[in-house]
Amino acid sequence: MARERYDVVILGGGNAGIGVTGPVRRAGLSVAMIEARDLGGTCPNRGCTPKKVLVAAGQALHDIERAAVHHIAVEMPRLDWAALIDRERDMIKDIPANLARAMARREVDVIKGYGTFVAPDTIRVGDRLLEARHIVIATGSKPRPLPIPGAEHMITSDEVLRQRELPASVIFVGGGVISLEFGHVYARAGAAVTVLEALPQLLPAMDTDAVARLRAESERIGIRINTGVSVHRIEPTGRRLRVTFTEGGVERTVEADRVVNGAGRVADIDSLDLAAGRVEHSNGRVAVDRYLRSTSNPQVHVCGDAVPNSPQLSPIATYEGDIVGRNIVSGPKVSPDYAGMATSVYTVPALAAVGLTESVARESGATIDVHVNDMQDWFSTRSYAETVAWSKIVVDRHSDFILGAHFVGHAAQELINIFGLAIKFGITASQIRDNVYAYPTFSADIKHMLGRA
Repeated sequence: MARERYDVVILGGGNAGIGVTGPVRRAGLSVAMIEARDLGGTCPNRGCTPKKVLVAAGQALHDIERAAVHHIAVEMPRLDWAALIDRERDMIKDIPANLARAMARREVDVIKGYGTFVAPDTIRVGDRLLEARHIVIATGSKPRPLPIPGAEHMITSDEVLRQRELPASVIFVGGGVISLEFGHVYARAGAAVTVLEALPQLLPAMDTDAVARLRAESERIGIRINTGVSVHRIEPTGRRLRVTFTEGGVERTVEADRVVNGAGRVADIDSLDLAAGRVEHSNGRVAVDRYLRSTSNPQVHVCGDAVPNSPQLSPIATYEGDIVGRNIVSGPKVSPDYAGMATSVYTVPALAAVGLTESVARESGATIDVHVNDMQDWFSTRSYAETVAWSKIVVDRHSDFILGAHFVGHAAQELINIFGLAIKFGITASQIRDNVYAYPTFSADIKHMLGRA
């Protein structure tokens, strides 16, 4: 079998892999990209982009629910679920072809198939051997498998985004982002939703108080939430599915038309034969140095969901891909800086966060001021009839730097970026508070959120 030689071989054609191609192609390096499915990966094809179409519909239903507060009389809304799924599919259908054209313009050789290591510098894809000076692992993620008897009866978020029939009832196993975001859409569309979470708290990495506010709002719209449970089995019962679980030492059952794996995602590296590439890994992620290179094989670079110390978020994957590309071109010079990178849970209303939670800030030993605001009675909240509006901002008392910010409602997914900028560029709480914002806006409330402790 003849060997083909490239400067760079990229395993994966998602945001991370595409991010690599810019720097390396500008430097004139030859590049092959291996992708078995659609270019763009999970986010634009099976994740955040199509999901947001459904979230927008959920937001519209929420606004209609609140119309009476504004003295607007409306009929009971009726959501055409099949048409909504068709709209979502139509909006994303051209993404892979558009990305293929972009890769062609960059003169990246896109190879369809699954790549595996056969040597530290060689990848096999189908009947081809690709030898490279640099190999990039950018294979994205896959749904976390759950070792539950009957798990084969569950569907994943991929199927949620394709199924044109709205179920009457849904159970989510796992209380993470996927469950809450899709659960809010399903509930507002009229489905009965149950969330079963093994840990005591939904969204365990998020601020406890923020999650409590979101849980209360989720329950207000009818979502049934059970935390601290152990799921034992999933089994068919007629045309429905029964989930058996233990809660508080008591065995319970709940039935639904659909059961969704909402336990999050893990790096998709199992089929790469990392041992053949001399690539060390553990707990589903690759061991990397500060420059995103494999600690055991510096020819191998990692970006996106397989990086062990960064969140599995699309913009972070693109950011890491660009860093990997720059380090391939110029040598190991650039390390990622994750400070100030915000995240949002696109429920309605949204939960958004950046930086440290209050508990982590206290554990760090910092002397902190914590500004907590229930904004339910604020004029801006009442003007828009928000059902929840809440903020918590953690400030280092000595330096006045923002350590963390957490919002539920109040345009959380937009306001959080202001605090991300503050953390990244060292803007103090006083400077944020003293800035003059357009009025009346939600941003104008920031000065009140940061009132002196």
